[in-house]
Amino acid sequence: MSLLSVRNLQVLFATENGEVAAVDDITFDLAEGEVLGIVGESGSGKSVTALSIMGLLPRPPARIGRGSVMFEGENLLTYGERAMRRIRGPGIGMIFQEPMTSLNPVFTIGDQIMETVRVHEGVGKAAQRDRAIQMLARVGIALPERRLDDYPHQLSGGMRQRVMIAMALICRPKLLIADEPTTALDVTIQQQILELLLDLRDEFRMAIMIITHNMGVVAEMADRVIVMYAGKIVEQAPIGALFRQPSHPYTRGLLDSIPSLADDRERLKTIPGTLPNPSALPPGCRFEPRCAWRVAACIASVPPLVAVEPEHHSACIRHGELAAR
Repeated sequence: MSLLSVRNLQVLFATENGEVAAVDDITFDLAEGEVLGIVGESGSGKSVTALSIMGLLPRPPARIGRGSVMFEGENLLTYGERAMRRIRGPGIGMIFQEPMTSLNPVFTIGDQIMETVRVHEGVGKAAQRDRAIQMLARVGIALPERRLDDYPHQLSGGMRQRVMIAMALICRPKLLIADEPTTALDVTIQQQILELLLDLRDEFRMAIMIITHNMGVVAEMADRVIVMYAGKIVEQAPIGALFRQPSHPYTRGLLDSIPSLADDRERLKTIPGTLPNPSALPPGCRFEPRCAWRVAACIASVPPLVAVEPEHHSACIRHGELAAR
């Protein structure tokens, strides 16, 4: 049985132009100990998917249109706020984007880490402090006893990110959702953070869902990849198959935009155009207006996810031609 199983999830947001689907009919599974990468441009629905799983969508304007989110056999979409609080922490932990805005500036990092232990485990203050010191040391922060009493503004970006990881993992969750965990960090710190997450995955035997727009991060971390575009899954595959045989034009565009030391091009390839307005989506394939491979049939209907090979699916009617090239 999968640790996490999302089925036909649709998330709607109320707007001046009526309800729009930020996430539309997505389905995927995540096994224990697996690292799943979710990639796509900003606005593709990655973070909304994560917030739906965590029960943190702002309501209103958001609401679940349909679908289920099964975690250890229980549908989280039927849980109220009190029940979800019991899941967040020991069940599912989350590293949010932008640690400087996610951490409370008026509380020390120790207060914020210890609050998680106090809420979920009810231990005394001395035990809370010991656990927080141990976790800060585990995520690579030097002099954790001293840093525990620092405020977020006294830490560097990399250290704040490590604090966020410590907060997410202090109750040893079975699933960690990492939403852009290396945003705004330099490449050296990025590498350290990714290696730390993989080490902690092995130590705690947890699954990781890593959300990013960086295909290099996916190549470094993931066992399997989901590519999202305009609220839809357009391709999903094991990491090797996705890089070896991308079978959707959008995936090819993302891969072609990665700089290479072996490539002597003066300019990087780009994907022309922008994501469609959710309230005015194209009638057929949502990527069709930007696609160099489009044909007349792409406008007729939304292409379903079909098998390219075992465990590899693409939502493109020309996936066979793309795979062959």
